Amino acid sequence: MWAEDFHEWLQERAIEAGFDTAGVAPVYGAESEDGQVDAARFADWVDAGRAGEMEYLKRRNEQGVLLRAGVEVAMPWARSVVVCAVNYNGEGPLSIEPAGSETGWIARYAWSGRTVENPEDGERLAPSDYHDEMLGRLRGVEAALHERYGCETKCYVDTGPLVERAAAAKAGVGWIGKNACVINQGLGSWLLLGVIVTSLEVAEDVALEVAADRCGSCTRCIDACPTDALVGPRQMDASRCISYLTIEKKGTIAEEFREAMGRQVFGCDICQDVCPWNRKSPIATREGMLTRREMVNPELGWLAAMDAPAFRRWFKGSPVERTRKKRLHRNVAIAMGNSGEERFVPQLESWSAGEDEVLAESARWALGRIAEAVEKG
Repeated sequence: MWAEDFHEWLQERAIEAGFDTAGVAPVYGAESEDGQVDAARFADWVDAGRAGEMEYLKRRNEQGVLLRAGVEVAMPWARSVVVCAVNYNGEGPLSIEPAGSETGWIARYAWSGRTVENPEDGERLAPSDYHDEMLGRLRGVEAALHERYGCETKCYVDTGPLVERAAAAKAGVGWIGKNACVINQGLGSWLLLGVIVTSLEVAEDVALEVAADRCGSCTRCIDACPTDALVGPRQMDASRCISYLTIEKKGTIAEEFREAMGRQVFGCDICQDVCPWNRKSPIATREGMLTRREMVNPELGWLAAMDAPAFRRWFKGSPVERTRKKRLHRNVAIAMGNSGEERFVPQLESWSAGEDEVLAESARWALGRIAEAVEKG
Protein backbone atom coordinates (compact mmCIF):
# COMPACT_ATOMS: atom_id res chain seq x y z
CA MET A 1 0.00 0.00 0.00
CA TRP A 2 1.31 3.46 -0.87
CA ALA A 3 0.94 6.47 1.41
CA GLU A 4 1.78 10.20 1.36
CA ASP A 5 5.54 9.84 0.84
CA PHE A 6 5.00 7.74 -2.29
CA HIS A 7 4.56 10.77 -4.57
CA GLU A 8 7.94 12.24 -3.65
CA TRP A 9 9.65 8.86 -3.91
CA LEU A 10 8.03 8.22 -7.30
CA GLN A 11 9.08 11.60 -8.69
CA GLU A 12 12.68 10.91 -7.71
CA ARG A 13 12.68 7.46 -9.30
CA ALA A 14 11.00 8.75 -12.48
CA ILE A 15 13.49 11.58 -12.96
CA GLU A 16 16.36 9.15 -12.33
CA ALA A 17 14.93 6.93 -15.07
CA GLY A 18 14.78 9.81 -17.58
CA PHE A 19 11.26 11.18 -17.22
CA ASP A 20 10.30 14.81 -16.53
CA THR A 21 7.38 14.22 -14.19
CA ALA A 22 5.21 11.44 -12.79
CA GLY A 23 2.13 10.79 -10.72
CA VAL A 24 -0.05 7.98 -9.44
CA ALA A 25 -3.78 7.42 -9.38
CA PRO A 26 -6.01 4.75 -7.86
CA VAL A 27 -7.92 2.37 -10.08
CA TYR A 28 -11.62 2.93 -9.68
CA GLY A 29 -13.59 -0.29 -9.97
CA ALA A 30 -16.25 -0.78 -12.60
CA GLU A 31 -18.90 -0.52 -9.90
CA SER A 32 -17.72 2.90 -8.69
CA GLU A 33 -19.29 6.12 -9.94
CA ASP A 34 -15.99 7.33 -11.44
CA GLY A 35 -15.43 3.98 -13.12
CA GLN A 36 -18.90 3.97 -14.65
CA VAL A 37 -18.54 7.54 -15.92
CA ASP A 38 -15.18 6.80 -17.56
CA ALA A 39 -16.45 3.56 -19.12
CA ALA A 40 -19.60 5.22 -20.48
CA ARG A 41 -17.64 8.16 -21.92
CA PHE A 42 -15.21 5.89 -23.75
CA ALA A 43 -17.98 3.58 -25.03
CA ASP A 44 -19.97 6.54 -26.34
CA TRP A 45 -16.86 7.83 -28.13
CA VAL A 46 -16.26 4.48 -29.83
CA ASP A 47 -19.94 3.96 -30.66
CA ALA A 48 -20.07 7.40 -32.30
CA GLY A 49 -17.44 6.22 -34.79
CA ARG A 50 -14.83 8.66 -33.53
CA ALA A 51 -12.12 6.00 -33.32
CA GLY A 52 -12.09 5.72 -37.10
CA GLU A 53 -10.35 2.54 -38.27
CA MET A 54 -8.27 2.13 -35.11
CA GLU A 55 -9.60 -1.32 -34.31
CA TYR A 56 -7.29 -1.79 -31.33
CA LEU A 57 -9.34 0.83 -29.48
CA LYS A 58 -12.52 -1.18 -30.10
CA ARG A 59 -11.37 -4.53 -28.70
CA ARG A 60 -13.73 -6.17 -26.23
CA ASN A 61 -13.54 -9.07 -23.81
CA GLU A 62 -15.72 -12.17 -23.97
CA GLN A 63 -18.50 -10.32 -22.19
CA GLY A 64 -18.48 -7.59 -24.84
CA VAL A 65 -16.95 -4.93 -22.58
CA LEU A 66 -14.43 -2.59 -24.19
CA LEU A 67 -10.96 -3.45 -22.86
CA ARG A 68 -9.99 0.22 -22.58
CA ALA A 69 -13.17 1.13 -20.73
CA GLY A 70 -11.33 0.45 -17.47
CA VAL A 71 -7.99 -1.11 -16.60
CA GLU A 72 -9.65 -3.57 -14.21
CA VAL A 73 -11.48 -5.17 -17.17
CA ALA A 74 -8.25 -6.76 -18.40
CA MET A 75 -6.39 -6.80 -15.06
CA PRO A 76 -8.68 -7.47 -12.08
CA TRP A 77 -5.67 -7.24 -9.76
CA ALA A 78 -4.96 -3.60 -10.69
CA ARG A 79 -5.25 -1.14 -7.81
CA SER A 80 -3.26 1.88 -9.02
CA VAL A 81 -1.64 3.34 -12.13
CA VAL A 82 1.71 5.10 -12.18
CA VAL A 83 1.91 7.62 -15.03
CA CYS A 84 5.30 8.89 -16.22
CA ALA A 85 5.75 11.70 -18.75
CA VAL A 86 8.67 12.93 -20.83
CA ASN A 87 8.94 16.25 -22.64
CA TYR A 88 9.47 15.96 -26.41
CA ASN A 89 9.45 19.65 -27.35
CA GLY A 90 12.14 19.61 -30.01
CA GLU A 91 14.09 22.74 -30.83
CA GLY A 92 12.64 24.24 -34.00
CA PRO A 93 9.85 26.35 -35.48
CA LEU A 94 6.13 25.80 -35.06
CA SER A 95 4.11 24.30 -37.89
CA ILE A 96 2.00 27.46 -38.03
CA GLU A 97 5.03 29.68 -38.67
CA PRO A 98 5.95 30.68 -42.26
CA ALA A 99 7.82 28.03 -44.23
CA GLY A 100 8.70 27.38 -47.84
CA SER A 101 5.90 26.08 -50.06
CA GLU A 102 8.21 23.23 -51.08
CA THR A 103 8.34 21.86 -47.53
CA GLY A 104 6.21 19.42 -45.56
CA TRP A 105 5.60 18.98 -41.86
CA ILE A 106 6.48 16.01 -39.68
CA ALA A 107 4.97 16.04 -36.18
CA ARG A 108 7.32 17.22 -33.48
CA TYR A 109 7.41 13.93 -31.58
CA ALA A 110 8.83 12.22 -34.68
CA TRP A 111 11.88 14.51 -34.82
CA SER A 112 13.45 12.53 -32.00
CA GLY A 113 16.94 11.11 -32.19
CA ARG A 114 19.58 9.42 -30.07
CA THR A 115 23.31 10.08 -30.26
CA VAL A 116 25.30 7.21 -31.77
CA GLU A 117 28.94 6.82 -32.75
CA ASN A 118 29.58 6.48 -36.46
CA PRO A 119 33.05 5.21 -37.46
CA GLU A 120 32.92 7.25 -40.67
CA ASP A 121 31.77 10.66 -39.48
CA GLY A 122 31.78 10.56 -35.68
CA GLU A 123 28.68 11.26 -33.64
CA ARG A 124 25.30 11.57 -35.29
CA LEU A 125 21.65 11.43 -34.28
CA ALA A 126 19.99 8.14 -35.18
CA PRO A 127 16.17 7.87 -35.31
CA SER A 128 14.52 6.98 -32.03
CA ASP A 129 10.99 5.82 -31.33
CA TYR A 130 9.32 7.01 -28.16
CA HIS A 131 7.75 3.59 -27.61
CA ASP A 132 11.19 2.05 -27.14
CA GLU A 133 12.59 5.06 -25.29
CA MET A 134 9.67 5.18 -22.85
CA LEU A 135 9.45 1.45 -22.23
CA GLY A 136 13.10 1.21 -21.25
CA ARG A 137 12.66 4.06 -18.77
CA LEU A 138 9.46 2.55 -17.37
CA ARG A 139 11.36 -0.68 -16.69
CA GLY A 140 13.69 1.31 -14.45
CA VAL A 141 10.80 2.69 -12.40
CA GLU A 142 9.18 -0.73 -12.37
CA ALA A 143 12.36 -2.30 -10.95
CA ALA A 144 12.35 0.26 -8.13
CA LEU A 145 8.71 -0.54 -7.39
CA HIS A 146 9.49 -4.24 -7.19
CA GLU A 147 12.46 -3.64 -4.89
CA ARG A 148 10.52 -1.42 -2.48
CA TYR A 149 7.04 -2.93 -2.59
CA GLY A 150 7.25 -6.36 -4.23
CA CYS A 151 4.01 -5.61 -6.09
CA GLU A 152 2.63 -6.99 -9.32
CA THR A 153 3.12 -4.63 -12.28
CA LYS A 154 2.66 -4.25 -16.02
CA CYS A 155 4.22 -1.52 -18.23
CA TYR A 156 2.59 0.01 -21.29
CA VAL A 157 3.34 2.70 -23.86
CA ASP A 158 0.23 3.22 -26.00
CA THR A 159 -0.59 -0.48 -25.89
CA GLY A 160 -2.32 -0.91 -22.55
CA PRO A 161 -6.02 -1.54 -21.88
CA LEU A 162 -6.61 1.98 -20.57
CA VAL A 163 -6.87 5.59 -21.71
CA GLU A 164 -3.50 7.05 -20.71
CA ARG A 165 -4.52 10.71 -20.70
CA ALA A 166 -7.44 10.00 -18.35
CA ALA A 167 -5.04 8.22 -15.98
CA ALA A 168 -2.58 11.11 -16.30
CA ALA A 169 -5.24 13.63 -15.29
CA LYS A 170 -6.23 11.55 -12.25
CA ALA A 171 -2.54 11.17 -11.36
CA GLY A 172 -1.96 14.92 -11.32
CA VAL A 173 0.42 14.93 -14.30
CA GLY A 174 -1.75 17.60 -15.89
CA TRP A 175 -5.28 18.42 -16.94
CA ILE A 176 -6.96 17.38 -20.18
CA GLY A 177 -7.04 20.49 -22.34
CA LYS A 178 -9.67 21.46 -24.87
CA ASN A 179 -7.34 20.03 -27.53
CA ALA A 180 -7.74 16.63 -25.79
CA CYS A 181 -4.03 16.64 -24.82
CA VAL A 182 -2.67 16.46 -21.30
CA ILE A 183 -1.34 19.91 -20.32
CA ASN A 184 1.15 20.38 -17.50
CA GLN A 185 1.39 23.90 -16.13
CA GLY A 186 5.19 23.92 -16.25
CA LEU A 187 5.88 21.67 -19.25
CA GLY A 188 2.96 22.40 -21.56
CA SER A 189 1.40 19.66 -23.68
CA TRP A 190 4.47 18.32 -25.48
CA LEU A 191 4.31 15.18 -23.36
CA LEU A 192 4.64 11.48 -24.08
CA LEU A 193 3.00 9.18 -21.55
CA GLY A 194 3.89 5.77 -20.24
CA VAL A 195 2.05 3.83 -17.53
CA ILE A 196 2.76 1.12 -14.99
CA VAL A 197 -0.31 -0.70 -13.73
CA THR A 198 0.31 -1.92 -10.18
CA SER A 199 -1.34 -4.00 -7.49
CA LEU A 200 -0.51 -1.37 -4.85
CA GLU A 201 -3.53 -0.29 -2.85
CA VAL A 202 -4.10 3.39 -2.10
CA ALA A 203 -4.21 4.32 1.58
CA GLU A 204 -7.56 5.83 2.50
CA ASP A 205 -6.01 8.94 4.05
CA VAL A 206 -3.93 9.86 0.97
CA ALA A 207 -4.85 13.19 -0.62
CA LEU A 208 -4.87 12.73 -4.39
CA GLU A 209 -3.03 15.35 -6.45
CA VAL A 210 -5.29 16.40 -9.31
CA ALA A 211 -4.27 19.30 -11.57
CA ALA A 212 -6.71 22.18 -11.90
CA ASP A 213 -8.15 22.84 -15.35
CA ARG A 214 -6.54 26.08 -16.52
CA CYS A 215 -7.89 26.34 -20.09
CA GLY A 216 -10.45 28.91 -18.97
CA SER A 217 -12.43 30.47 -21.81
CA CYS A 218 -9.67 29.90 -24.40
CA THR A 219 -10.73 28.08 -27.57
CA ARG A 220 -7.66 28.66 -29.74
CA CYS A 221 -7.13 24.95 -30.39
CA ILE A 222 -10.73 24.33 -31.38
CA ASP A 223 -10.77 27.35 -33.66
CA ALA A 224 -7.44 26.43 -35.30
CA CYS A 225 -8.16 22.79 -36.20
CA PRO A 226 -8.29 22.70 -40.03
CA THR A 227 -10.53 19.63 -40.23
CA ASP A 228 -12.86 20.44 -37.31
CA ALA A 229 -11.67 17.31 -35.50
CA LEU A 230 -12.19 19.02 -32.14
CA VAL A 231 -15.95 18.79 -32.10
CA GLY A 232 -16.13 20.38 -28.65
CA PRO A 233 -13.93 21.05 -25.63
CA ARG A 234 -11.95 17.86 -24.91
CA GLN A 235 -13.92 16.03 -27.60
CA MET A 236 -11.81 14.65 -30.42
CA ASP A 237 -13.27 12.97 -33.50
CA ALA A 238 -10.15 11.03 -34.41
CA SER A 239 -11.59 10.08 -37.80
CA ARG A 240 -11.24 13.75 -38.80
CA CYS A 241 -7.86 14.42 -37.17
CA ILE A 242 -4.91 15.04 -39.50
CA SER A 243 -2.69 12.90 -37.27
CA TYR A 244 -5.06 9.99 -37.74
CA LEU A 245 -5.45 10.62 -41.47
CA THR A 246 -1.71 10.76 -42.15
CA ILE A 247 -0.60 8.00 -39.78
CA GLU A 248 -3.38 5.53 -39.01
CA LYS A 249 -5.67 5.83 -42.05
CA LYS A 250 -4.97 3.23 -44.70
CA GLY A 251 -6.02 3.56 -48.31
CA THR A 252 -7.55 6.69 -49.75
CA ILE A 253 -8.05 9.84 -47.70
CA ALA A 254 -11.45 11.41 -48.28
CA GLU A 255 -11.29 14.49 -50.51
CA GLU A 256 -13.12 16.62 -47.97
CA PHE A 257 -10.00 16.59 -45.77
CA ARG A 258 -7.22 16.94 -48.34
CA GLU A 259 -7.12 20.68 -48.82
CA ALA A 260 -7.32 21.21 -45.05
CA MET A 261 -4.35 18.89 -44.54
CA GLY A 262 -2.08 21.55 -46.01
CA ARG A 263 1.54 20.43 -45.90
CA GLN A 264 1.20 17.88 -43.10
CA VAL A 265 2.83 14.62 -44.18
CA PHE A 266 3.07 12.86 -40.82
CA GLY A 267 0.93 13.89 -37.89
CA CYS A 268 -0.14 17.41 -36.95
CA ASP A 269 0.84 19.87 -34.22
CA ILE A 270 -1.52 22.77 -34.92
CA CYS A 271 -3.76 22.42 -31.85
CA GLN A 272 -0.64 22.39 -29.65
CA ASP A 273 1.19 25.12 -31.56
CA VAL A 274 -1.57 27.61 -30.79
CA CYS A 275 -1.90 26.66 -27.11
CA PRO A 276 -0.79 29.49 -24.78
CA TRP A 277 0.53 26.95 -22.28
CA ASN A 278 3.18 25.91 -24.81
CA ARG A 279 4.69 29.38 -25.21
CA LYS A 280 7.24 28.73 -22.48
CA SER A 281 7.57 24.96 -22.79
CA PRO A 282 11.17 23.89 -22.14
CA ILE A 283 13.19 22.38 -24.97
CA ALA A 284 13.68 18.62 -24.71
CA THR A 285 17.32 17.85 -23.90
CA ARG A 286 17.15 14.23 -22.79
CA GLU A 287 18.93 11.62 -24.86
CA GLY A 288 16.51 9.95 -27.27
CA MET A 289 14.43 13.15 -27.56
CA LEU A 290 17.01 15.28 -29.39
CA THR A 291 15.99 17.04 -32.60
CA ARG A 292 17.04 15.54 -35.91
CA ARG A 293 17.29 18.65 -38.05
CA GLU A 294 16.43 16.80 -41.26
CA MET A 295 12.93 16.17 -39.90
CA VAL A 296 12.14 19.90 -39.46
CA ASN A 297 10.35 21.31 -42.52
CA PRO A 298 11.67 18.55 -44.83
CA GLU A 299 11.56 19.21 -48.55
CA LEU A 300 8.69 17.40 -50.24
CA GLY A 301 10.90 16.54 -53.22
CA TRP A 302 13.40 14.84 -50.92
CA LEU A 303 10.67 12.73 -49.30
CA ALA A 304 9.13 11.88 -52.67
CA ALA A 305 12.44 10.67 -54.09
CA MET A 306 12.97 8.13 -51.31
CA ASP A 307 13.14 4.52 -52.40
CA ALA A 308 12.87 1.67 -49.89
CA PRO A 309 16.56 1.71 -48.80
CA ALA A 310 16.49 5.51 -48.33
CA PHE A 311 13.26 5.30 -46.34
CA ARG A 312 14.80 2.69 -44.05
CA ARG A 313 17.95 4.76 -43.66
CA TRP A 314 16.10 7.85 -42.51
CA PHE A 315 13.14 6.36 -40.68
CA LYS A 316 13.97 2.88 -39.38
CA GLY A 317 13.52 3.12 -35.64
CA SER A 318 11.49 6.32 -35.99
CA PRO A 319 7.73 6.78 -35.44
CA VAL A 320 7.49 7.54 -39.17
CA GLU A 321 8.43 3.94 -39.90
CA ARG A 322 4.97 2.75 -38.83
CA THR A 323 3.22 4.71 -41.58
CA ARG A 324 5.49 3.08 -44.21
CA LYS A 325 6.73 4.51 -47.46
CA LYS A 326 3.49 4.00 -49.40
CA ARG A 327 1.37 6.03 -47.01
CA LEU A 328 4.06 8.66 -46.56
CA HIS A 329 4.16 9.18 -50.33
CA ARG A 330 0.36 9.38 -50.43
CA ASN A 331 0.59 12.18 -47.87
CA VAL A 332 3.42 13.86 -49.76
CA ALA A 333 1.35 13.83 -52.96
CA ILE A 334 -1.49 15.64 -51.19
CA ALA A 335 0.93 18.17 -49.71
CA MET A 336 2.42 18.76 -53.16
CA GLY A 337 -1.04 19.47 -54.50
CA ASN A 338 -1.72 21.93 -51.72
CA SER A 339 1.59 23.70 -52.40
CA GLY A 340 0.42 24.79 -55.85
CA GLU A 341 4.02 24.42 -57.06
CA GLU A 342 4.47 23.42 -60.72
CA ARG A 343 7.90 21.98 -59.93
CA PHE A 344 6.14 18.94 -58.47
CA VAL A 345 4.20 18.10 -61.63
CA PRO A 346 6.77 15.60 -63.08
CA GLN A 347 6.83 13.59 -59.84
CA LEU A 348 3.05 13.64 -59.56
CA GLU A 349 2.64 12.59 -63.19
CA SER A 350 4.99 9.66 -62.57
CA TRP A 351 3.01 8.61 -59.52
CA SER A 352 -0.33 9.05 -61.32
CA ALA A 353 0.73 6.44 -63.87
CA GLY A 354 2.02 3.97 -61.29
CA GLU A 355 0.60 0.67 -60.06
CA ASP A 356 -0.26 1.90 -56.57
CA GLU A 357 -3.82 3.06 -57.17
CA VAL A 358 -4.11 4.92 -53.86
CA LEU A 359 -0.96 6.92 -54.63
CA ALA A 360 -1.99 7.35 -58.27
CA GLU A 361 -5.40 8.75 -57.33
CA SER A 362 -3.85 11.09 -54.76
CA ALA A 363 -1.37 12.29 -57.38
CA ARG A 364 -4.13 12.95 -59.92
CA TRP A 365 -6.00 14.98 -57.33
CA ALA A 366 -2.81 16.92 -56.59
CA LEU A 367 -2.22 17.64 -60.27
CA GLY A 368 -5.73 19.06 -60.43
CA ARG A 369 -5.03 21.29 -57.42
CA ILE A 370 -1.84 22.62 -58.99
CA ALA A 371 -3.61 23.27 -62.29
CA GLU A 372 -6.25 25.28 -60.45
CA ALA A 373 -3.58 27.29 -58.65
CA VAL A 374 -1.75 28.03 -61.90
CA GLU A 375 -4.99 29.09 -63.60
CA LYS A 376 -5.79 31.49 -60.77
CA GLY A 377 -2.31 32.94 -61.12
